[in-house]
Amino acid sequence: MFITFEGLDFCGKSTQVKLLKEKLEQIGKKIILIREPGGTQISEKVRDILLDKKNSEMHIETELLLFSASRAQLVREIIIPLLNEGYFVISDRFHDSSIAYQGYGRGINLNSVKTIQEFAIGLAIPDLTFFIDLPLKEIEKRRTKFGANNLDRIELSENAFYNRVQQGYIEMCKNEKRFITIDGTKSIEEIHKQIIDVVINMVKKNE
Repeated sequence: MFITFEGLDFCGKSTQVKLLKEKLEQIGKKIILIREPGGTQISEKVRDILLDKKNSEMHIETELLLFSASRAQLVREIIIPLLNEGYFVISDRFHDSSIAYQGYGRGINLNSVKTIQEFAIGLAIPDLTFFIDLPLKEIEKRRTKFGANNLDRIELSENAFYNRVQQGYIEMCKNEKRFITIDGTKSIEEIHKQIIDVVINMVKKNE
């Protein structure tokens, strides 16, 4: 099974990714945990370029294509081979991030973004995607607490950008059946339980 997690930066998805991995390992499943951008030697180098604050002159089209290039390598080197070996692949972000961030957020033509993603991921379409929805006010609190000096190039984006990204995710959730929206204001334990219930139910159906 291929499971992805989406949401704004600081929404808590990375914590839930790790908790899901631990739970599935406890019940004997083979798990690989990956992040985006990154996950392979080549993709990690692309990640460094994308998130480096020194690259402030990067054009939005370049940003989109670099994310997609990193993703294409990850799909063919890691995701597809391990899915074929019976692994559960859990990804902290995937192609929906580009649609939300570069499409809705940056304003690149949505059809163009989606076409590039289809080319990049091929048949690696997630079976299940969790969108952790957290109010922008709470996101801003967490970003401020983290400190501007510790933010990467994307995380330094303005609030108006994040508002567009969030609206993009909400729109995708309406149109894609694989999306499960999670209330990010709940406790870590409550969110984890909701995620586990959904995943275990889906596992049972597929066995």
